[in-house]
Amino acid sequence: MELISVVTPAYNEMKNLPLLYERLQIVLDALPYHWEWVIIDDHSADDTFAVINRLAALDCRVRGIRLARNSGSHIALTCGLHAARGKCAIALASDLQDPPETIPLLLHEWHSGNQVVWAARSQRLGESAQRQRTSNFYYWLMRHVVGLKQMPPMGADFFLLDQGVLLAFRQFREGNVSILALITWMGFRQTFITYTKQARNHGKSGWTLKKKLKLFIDSITGFSYFPIRFMSYLGTSVALLGFLYAIFLIFNGLFGNPPQGWTTILVVILVIGGLQMLMMGVLGEYLWRALDESRRRPLYLIEAITGKQQ
Repeated sequence: MELISVVTPAYNEMKNLPLLYERLQIVLDALPYHWEWVIIDDHSADDTFAVINRLAALDCRVRGIRLARNSGSHIALTCGLHAARGKCAIALASDLQDPPETIPLLLHEWHSGNQVVWAARSQRLGESAQRQRTSNFYYWLMRHVVGLKQMPPMGADFFLLDQGVLLAFRQFREGNVSILALITWMGFRQTFITYTKQARNHGKSGWTLKKKLKLFIDSITGFSYFPIRFMSYLGTSVALLGFLYAIFLIFNGLFGNPPQGWTTILVVILVIGGLQMLMMGVLGEYLWRALDESRRRPLYLIEAITGKQQ
């Protein structure tokens, strides 16, 4: 029988992991596969890794890795995909919002010849309307501005990767990147199924506003030159408007109606100065990411593995 890997990043999920294990075991034991569950503890502040150790002692198919520092869910997931040994790997969150009962549908599409199978959300239970609108806007930008047309309209972070895609994915060593955008960009044969994302019942989401903002910036700067192109258009437009306004002032002065005071000039200076600062900030984001990637630091450091210390 083929081996399939389920990869789960976890941060402060000590209450959810035993519940997820019970449901995962029921689903996977009913399938004609050998399986492993790789859990990546993103340097949790609670007893998450102790729970992982207990699960690994109970079931040899469970493996756990603890990162040496909190690196974010995308880096933790990258670590898990690097460690996966199966013919395919399924990325599954630890918060029980993505039902493991959806896994057989992903495997069915995989056996139909697809190499990347997304579980796309058709509904998001327990989320506010504002949060859903913000999320939908992000995915709209990914599809229509960044150009990742294959990304599901309502997003997906529950997916299956074929072994060939895993081997290709492991060639990338980018730290400031959205894994979801990267996999979409990679190509291969991709499809999606739909499911209902459940409400979170235990614990608190680690997705803070700061982390969401970083993911948004990483997604834009990692796959699109749109901000720089937009700056070029904006700079050209401001320069043209400034030239036309200068002609207007000259004509007014020639016909005896010179501008009164410095208000207009100050407004123009402030607007242009603000645009210049904004443009420098955008360029700085690109330059910082280029510098950060050029250092070639490890994407993650491993502190411990179930059964032994690193």
